[in-house]
Amino acid sequence: MSQPGKALIGVTGATGRLGGRVARRLAAAGAAQRLVVRDPARAADLAGASAVRAEFSDRNAVRAALDGVPTVLMVSASETPDRLARHTAFVDAAVDAGVAHLVYISFYGAAPDCTFTLGRDHYATEQHIRASGLSFTFLRDNLYADFLTALVGADGVIRGPAGAGRVAAVAQDDIADAATTVLLDPAAHAGATYALTGPQALSLEEVAAVLTAELHRPVTYQPETVEQAYASRAGFGAPRWQLDAWVSTYTAIAAGEVAGVTADVARLTGHPATALADLLRRGGSAY
Repeated sequence: MSQPGKALIGVTGATGRLGGRVARRLAAAGAAQRLVVRDPARAADLAGASAVRAEFSDRNAVRAALDGVPTVLMVSASETPDRLARHTAFVDAAVDAGVAHLVYISFYGAAPDCTFTLGRDHYATEQHIRASGLSFTFLRDNLYADFLTALVGADGVIRGPAGAGRVAAVAQDDIADAATTVLLDPAAHAGATYALTGPQALSLEEVAAVLTAELHRPVTYQPETVEQAYASRAGFGAPRWQLDAWVSTYTAIAAGEVAGVTADVARLTGHPATALADLLRRGGSAY
């Protein structure tokens, strides 16, 4: 149950990898939480937390779930063609519920024309939040370092049209630490946009070398053309929008749009951003 006398913090996506990390950190800090999830039975049993069921697209359910919750972490919804519409519905419901401050998990370099196709939805969501009148903080995360291992094929090869571009991938633990800092003192971060990155930008050839050393198995990078990338992924049977997202992950790297390194993780958390090798050594891998 939520603790009386403490301002509630709402956390969406609390049964997922990132939202769950944030919820555990808030519980450790003694915060009172309302976990807004699709399946309360899957929510962790955390001190000071209660779980309520609400889908982003169900405005009435979201409004009820966020009633009396002044600060909310909005973890972006799962990737679907209607994700922007679900985001918009959630933001509108948050306004209706009287939420004061929304912390939104966005994407590094979000823009209406960014190469990574899903980053465009993040930009549009940010614009809707700005227009809503809510106080906000945007956490623009680079690609997740935790999932770089998932780029490796069964044959030990990373394939994609990334060229010699670089990516400053960020550890999810660092994002969770940063989000927790903001949620515990939202007024100090009102109107701020933070770009959360790893400590260095690596080419996929360098990523492969780190994976080889830390996973103790050979990993290599094989550049593809854009045409080859679509052809090599055609057998998965994914819809075109999903293929575009997959391929544009690599073309965004090639375009240099995810290469920038910032000090925002250290600024918010008080500790340096986690290097890929260090993440792997402590077991941070999806592969």
